[in-house]
Amino acid sequence: MSESVKSNLKIWITGARPRTLPAAIAPVLVGSACAQANALDNSAAINLWNIFFALLVSLALQIAVNYSNDYSDGIRGTDQQRVGPMRLVGSGAKFPTAVKRAAFIAFAVAAVFGLVLAASTTWWLLLVGVACFAAGWFYTGGSKPYGYLGFGELFVFLFFGVVATTGTTFVAIETISATSLIASVAVGCLACALLVVNNLRDIPGDTVSGKKTLAVRIGDRRTRWLYYLLLFATAAVMVILSLNFLGSLLGLLGLLLAIPAIRKIQQQAKGKDLIPVLGITGRTQIFTAILLSIGIIIS
Repeated sequence: MSESVKSNLKIWITGARPRTLPAAIAPVLVGSACAQANALDNSAAINLWNIFFALLVSLALQIAVNYSNDYSDGIRGTDQQRVGPMRLVGSGAKFPTAVKRAAFIAFAVAAVFGLVLAASTTWWLLLVGVACFAAGWFYTGGSKPYGYLGFGELFVFLFFGVVATTGTTFVAIETISATSLIASVAVGCLACALLVVNNLRDIPGDTVSGKKTLAVRIGDRRTRWLYYLLLFATAAVMVILSLNFLGSLLGLLGLLLAIPAIRKIQQQAKGKDLIPVLGITGRTQIFTAILLSIGIIIS
């Protein structure tokens, strides 16, 4: 592979924002654990292939959303004030049409595997898929993107929390358990925490560009408190789950990884100083999901 090809590939990988991928993996892990717990209780089997396809759908959707946000923010000029990781369009590294095409390709990959899941379970799943694609594109796309109105956290909570977690459980055992629904709240809160840090970092630039994220609307101090609240809510959900699955308390160990992030936020870190907090939050998200999943299965 030539150096130019390697360089080009590295740019596209950076644009896909790998640090956000835990938000796509976590719900599949937890949803699968909930499915396994339900299957064990009912002496049934789970569909492992469908879990694998659900993971591919989730990853493809996350990447599609990242590219579509890059494209939409870039053509609006929103990324001119960014202090975070490089954006493809905003930095001029890639043409807008190329990034838009990459987003559509990722959406198409998600659609293909989503179609496989619908064919093996229920065709009603296609409606869920359409809702996911529309929510992903109109987050920052279209004439009135809801991400610019402060509803980004709601989108993340619903689609990368509730829908992704319970959806994984459904395609694995063709039912949605109460456990998966409760656990999806914890997954959604952690996914939101990742977005909250991102938007906290971008408050200055988003304010100038007119992007009224929830962080811009409620301000710096309240956004920091929102981050704490999301982590607390995650812990509370795991305590609730432990009433039936004692092992769920293992997930609390994963939250300990967030301590350095909490300290940085308490120390009023801003701008580039918040970039490491994104990485810490992502690691917290994936390790908490792993430990919570293990806890549910062994209970």
